[in-house]
Amino acid sequence: MPWIEACATDDIDQEDLIRFDHAGQTFAIYHSPDGQFYCTEGMCSHEKVHLCDGLVMDHLIECPKHNGQFDYRTGEAMRAPVCVNLRTFPVKVDGERVFIEVA
Repeated sequence: MPWIEACATDDIDQEDLIRFDHAGQTFAIYHSPDGQFYCTEGMCSHEKVHLCDGLVMDHLIECPKHNGQFDYRTGEAMRAPVCVNLRTFPVKVDGERVFIEVA
């Protein structure tokens, strides 16, 4: 599966995220406090609210609707009401560009 260019590294501040839409799918791309990039599906697994409006704290994304939290590095549901993990996607950085691999 080819890598898809999603954004520039400086498009996302550290401890923040952006929305990326591709081929009918929505993703959330995160820039961690330690400078790494991660990608999850973009919609909360609880009520399908887009995570791009959520709050990023350290390695957690908090859903803007019911405050459930996920670890965006692994997709793991961390705080109720979310109980279904997010799907995650491989990320690579090439120069100043961020790429994701969508299977």
